[in-house]
Amino acid sequence: MSNYTAPVEEMRFVLNEVVGLEELCKTTGTDPFTVDIIETVLDAAGKLAKEEIEPTNKPGDLEGVKIDEAGKVTTARGFKEAYRHYVEGGWGSLQFSPQYGGQGMPFVVATSIQEMWHSANLSWGLCPLLTQGAVEAITYNASEELKKRYLPKMITGEWSGTMNLTEADAGTDVGSIKTRATPEKNHYLIRGQKIFITWGDHDMTENIVHLVLARLPDAPSGVKGISLFLVPKILVNEDGKLGKHNDLKALSLEHKIGIHACPTCVMSYGENNGAIGYLVGKENKGLECMFTMMNNARLTVGLQGVSIAERAYQQALGFCNERVQGVAPGYTEPGPIIRHPDVRRMIKTMQSITEAARAITYSACAEVDLVARKAPIEALAKNKRRLALLTPLVKGWCTEIAQEVASLSLQCHGGMGFIEETGIAQIFRDARILPIYEGTNGVQSMDLVVRKIIGDDGLAINELIDDMNNFSKTLLPDSTLSQIQIKRFKGSLSNLEESVFLLLSQSDNKLFPGSVAFDMLMMTSIITATWRMLVSSQKAKFALENNKPSSDFFNRKIKTTQHFVDSVLPRHMGHFMSITAAGS
Repeated sequence: MSNYTAPVEEMRFVLNEVVGLEELCKTTGTDPFTVDIIETVLDAAGKLAKEEIEPTNKPGDLEGVKIDEAGKVTTARGFKEAYRHYVEGGWGSLQFSPQYGGQGMPFVVATSIQEMWHSANLSWGLCPLLTQGAVEAITYNASEELKKRYLPKMITGEWSGTMNLTEADAGTDVGSIKTRATPEKNHYLIRGQKIFITWGDHDMTENIVHLVLARLPDAPSGVKGISLFLVPKILVNEDGKLGKHNDLKALSLEHKIGIHACPTCVMSYGENNGAIGYLVGKENKGLECMFTMMNNARLTVGLQGVSIAERAYQQALGFCNERVQGVAPGYTEPGPIIRHPDVRRMIKTMQSITEAARAITYSACAEVDLVARKAPIEALAKNKRRLALLTPLVKGWCTEIAQEVASLSLQCHGGMGFIEETGIAQIFRDARILPIYEGTNGVQSMDLVVRKIIGDDGLAINELIDDMNNFSKTLLPDSTLSQIQIKRFKGSLSNLEESVFLLLSQSDNKLFPGSVAFDMLMMTSIITATWRMLVSSQKAKFALENNKPSSDFFNRKIKTTQHFVDSVLPRHMGHFMSITAAGS
């Protein structure tokens, strides 16, 4: 089993050249030194991921987590120590406001760091992921009192956070939740059960801040009657010190296909006197508040897809360079299996779609930074539309390609891939949750077509198509891109335009949007990812023309883009044909 090494050079390239970090910092008013220190930050994060987090991955999968009769959860060997290093390094505070102890770095930079955590150990990385989302929800929705009391230690990572939505009879249909909140003095008493609560209890932090959806006594039915509450595991006194244990506990742990080392809990609130909670945002507006956390989490779950794909690709590449089997065409002696054309096909496909997924994910996360800046309403409105449009693409497509890359990696291992000791089986198992949690990819598809395309009459997606069309006009055939490849990209844009027109023209048809939703998501994602890859190729070409170092890297980037355009972009045609067939 090969160890994970953070692809720092690739990350730096995407941040600097595809995202345009320097210009982003100028636009958002971020510390200009961010660009200068990015390499140091990435190198340090990569070292932590490799030396402290990655060694916990396999033991965590084998040991899992344990729960005692009192509901106390114990993590696997090495998890607490790795988390302590994470906290001591200040890694949890990168993108948050200095007002509450953050470092104020761009969200997209923090995203690249998070990618490393998830590649090194997906189970472990889910803890800071959920905390980050909880911090966002509290920052944008909670009272100043709650912010001052809870945010500083959550930002440092000393306290962790969770999201409590799902109940036994309320999954995707959040409006069916039964958990109740009763007003009492300056707080509320929470009573109910939640399931599938990621990192609901553990021993890595001294407190856990739960964000819980519940109903007030006089709340209307459905999603319009849901409120959001901050419910700490340990109550916090006015002086900031920890007080007594709140009336909540983990009842049991879910036994899962993968992410064995991540405690997925059944949580009970208020078995005795009621769990004390504090209202976040306005009454009956809880789902709107929670969406702050959910949208953040959907981007970071898409990022997990990139992370898993990168880990699986590295695993396959290492194995294929070492495994000797057979005599490949053009050779006279046995050698590593990477010489074989079909193996090279799989490796190149894994590499190209992983890099494409990273490019589209980082681009979406840069929109988060743009939305957060102070700017004219008109400029912000477009950034908000672009972010809203890209979010289901990142969550949906990047988690789907993670399945493909994990499967191809296992295939490259042959029979050894089906055996646990090589490690790829764990990656394959861990990856499977990604298209499911934080809104299934079916939900993401409907979000795209109903809310993000039909909902704004095609404004956001047509803005995206216009940007891609304008870029396509700058493409000229040369050694990096053929006339056929350019024509292929321009043709895909025409197909996307036609699909959007068809979707909007049949928006009154109740069945049509749902029947083409997944195809629309996949098609839009593939074409948008192609755009990002072509930008990468153009930047690499410019670097080569200006005799920048790392010429091997830039040449590889160009070839990877060519493979994507030749072998992955054509996939959009199948989705396009399905859409047009459904509309005929």
